[in-house]
Amino acid sequence: MIGVNYGRIANNLPSPKNVVNLVKSQGISRIKIYDTDKNVLTALANSGIKVIVALPNELLFSAASNQSFADYWVQTNVTSYFPATEIEAIAVGNEVFVDPKNTTPYLVPAMKNIHTSLVKYNLDKAIKISSPVALSALANSYPPSSGSFKPDLIEPVIRPMLDLLQHTSSYLMVNAYPFFAYSGNADKISLDYALFQENAGNIDSGTGLKYNSLFDAQVDAVYAALSAVGFNDVKVMVTETGWPSVGDDNELGASEANAAAYNGGLVKRVLTGNGTPLRPRDPLNVYLFALFNENQKPGPTSERNYGLFYPNEGRVYDVPFTSRSTPVNGNGAGVPVEQEGHTWCVSNGEMAKEKLQAALDYACGEGGADCRPIQPGATCYHPESLEAHASYAFNSYYQKNARRVGTCFFGGAAHVVTQPPRFGKCEFPTGQ
Repeated sequence: MIGVNYGRIANNLPSPKNVVNLVKSQGISRIKIYDTDKNVLTALANSGIKVIVALPNELLFSAASNQSFADYWVQTNVTSYFPATEIEAIAVGNEVFVDPKNTTPYLVPAMKNIHTSLVKYNLDKAIKISSPVALSALANSYPPSSGSFKPDLIEPVIRPMLDLLQHTSSYLMVNAYPFFAYSGNADKISLDYALFQENAGNIDSGTGLKYNSLFDAQVDAVYAALSAVGFNDVKVMVTETGWPSVGDDNELGASEANAAAYNGGLVKRVLTGNGTPLRPRDPLNVYLFALFNENQKPGPTSERNYGLFYPNEGRVYDVPFTSRSTPVNGNGAGVPVEQEGHTWCVSNGEMAKEKLQAALDYACGEGGADCRPIQPGATCYHPESLEAHASYAFNSYYQKNARRVGTCFFGGAAHVVTQPPRFGKCEFPTGQ
């Protein structure tokens, strides 16, 4: 799953209604915001877009110390909009451990009180609670298998927070930025490794697992840290990751081409449906940072240049949110762009057979694909393989649906290609 963070620290952004139209036009079905802004939540009503809302750090003390405040906050900011606005989670605080106002002691009590409120209003099954943690909460992250939380955080806050997440079947929200690791260690970290490009990879000496991207290594360091404190079953959601298109002279790697390569490579990586080397069966769920360049953010130049779009809704660079093919663009960089011209949908050979079979059954049944050519004796029955038959069915469904965004996914069992598929003598229709 790919979502996008909709930050608004700017004075020149489009109206929330226009933003909803922009998001829908890109095939984005999930966003995350940093508050519970009335105009934004109203604009999202009946849009089909799921949203993560936030209780800001400055309200943690009140929410922690007063159940009636938590009840009032949930009533005013959640129940007033749900279910027309599809709020799917509440981020209680944001990167609380690095908050200079020292709000860490209030985090878990605030999360518990907000969850109690959700139970009171019968929303706890529909809406999860969590809290985005910066990667700086780790004492070690290299090699990934040595990942561990900072000792001073474990007993006071990490264990009780994970216990709550486990109890409520929620997930740990993590903000992970390979850009920071690369920019601070460019002499040790390959840029290709940071940008999902072809590279030799890194072997984790602790597990023997090979890593082809810094992002996967960072996520697995979090999973290793979870295991180290006994919470192997808590899943991870990456609630922020991105790469700036402009930076100061000392911000190594900040450029438009690198931002396009990182975000494009990340989308392609996530949409394979594959997990990380340490957790291969857990698909990645990731929110890109950010929708817009935000001109009022403080700090270095990069902080104002993480956007996928300019405030005038023009693209800073091309990133497809659904396609997995990577045609080469005019400047020779292997940057994924929106699909144009002939495209086909084929099965993901790495998908587990039972998942592939279930997706094939759906395509030929409820999905309405034309599966007559893959019946015994028909033109595309040979080669008689699940991968070939699924590819034909997925492509039929994709073409019948006018190659619309999201119609070649099947839960990660399929992806788009720009070359005609080759399975024996079978010809795949293009629908054009």
